[in-house]
Amino acid sequence: MDAHKEIDTRGLNCPLPILKAKKALAEMSSGEVLKVIATDPGSARDFQAFARQTGNDLLQQDTVGEEFVHYLRRR
Repeated sequence: MDAHKEIDTRGLNCPLPILKAKKALAEMSSGEVLKVIATDPGSARDFQAFARQTGNDLLQQDTVGEEFVHYLRRR
């Protein structure tokens, strides 16, 4: 999936991946896609809740080895 912006949150634990994603999304235009790479196993659940609470679309979540990749579309 193509993304307009990518952030690397490897090595960071909750809530830092969410906070960094929130900041990145605030700098993006509506409809743009953000890719977040994380190593926190709880990030899958965290980004699902974040999307529900903020109205941003969680487009896809992948697990690649020990990394978790999340794609969000800005509302």
